[in-house]
Amino acid sequence: MAVKKIRGTGVAIVTPFNEDKTIDFPALGNLVEHLISNGIDFLVVLGTTGESATLTSDERNQVLDFVIEVNGGRLPIVAGFGGNNTQAVINSINARGDFSRIDAILSVAPYYNKPNQRGLYEHFVAIAEVSPVPVILYNVPGRTRSNIDAQTTLKLAEHPNIMAIKEASGNMGQIMEIIRNKPDDFTVLSGDDAITLPLISIGVQGVISVVAMVYPQEMSQMVRLALAGQYEQSRELHYKILPMTNAIFEDGNPAGVKAALSIKGMIKNELRLPLVPVADKTHEKIKALLSSENK
Repeated sequence: MAVKKIRGTGVAIVTPFNEDKTIDFPALGNLVEHLISNGIDFLVVLGTTGESATLTSDERNQVLDFVIEVNGGRLPIVAGFGGNNTQAVINSINARGDFSRIDAILSVAPYYNKPNQRGLYEHFVAIAEVSPVPVILYNVPGRTRSNIDAQTTLKLAEHPNIMAIKEASGNMGQIMEIIRNKPDDFTVLSGDDAITLPLISIGVQGVISVVAMVYPQEMSQMVRLALAGQYEQSRELHYKILPMTNAIFEDGNPAGVKAALSIKGMIKNELRLPLVPVADKTHEKIKALLSSENK
């Protein structure tokens, strides 16, 4: 697979639920069609935003297979395969078997165990050695409490089956060090919607976005304009999207984006414990932002 396929705007898709907490597949299908028709560049399934931690193994496969079927080969698909037990991640990759319509896997840094840099390196190498498709590292220390530092990322970037990193550390110095020293065929993607525009200005090649579920057309266009160096037009869209970006993360992800999508009538406002819907105050803020667009 060409590395350049995974660039631009990717969307970390939610898993819609019914009132009884079963998966709402019709809503998921409609959401995928909505995203594709509004110009996003690739789909990310079974990430944190998809509540993969509370899906069973069978459900994860069902969701992934369903999105693959709905997509029908139109866009690249990135699937989440991560965890804090290296062998369990390897087992899940091996158990999947069929990766024929999956373009890459997204693998989060191990959480809770707090491995050192050597442990992080060995973890990702072990995954890359068995994965039949390229690996995208996911660095999100705000969730995992373990940061993949720049030197470890650059060392991992030398592996032939590690193609990119989703960087959500918010550490601009660290991200710039990676961009400055990375191989040409290694891609750096933003993991933070709010700072995607400034990150593109220093060399990031796209984003794995949450707010793009609410504003797929605007976010995709903002990223395309920025990648083309048209920063004035991109900045206008950035500031249009920013209030919603802040609001949907105010009370946790994916609770915020699920609230927005439910207000838009696209999904039900249902999450699986331990996640719960946003507070009423946040819900009203999101509702007011969406209402203001229609005036």
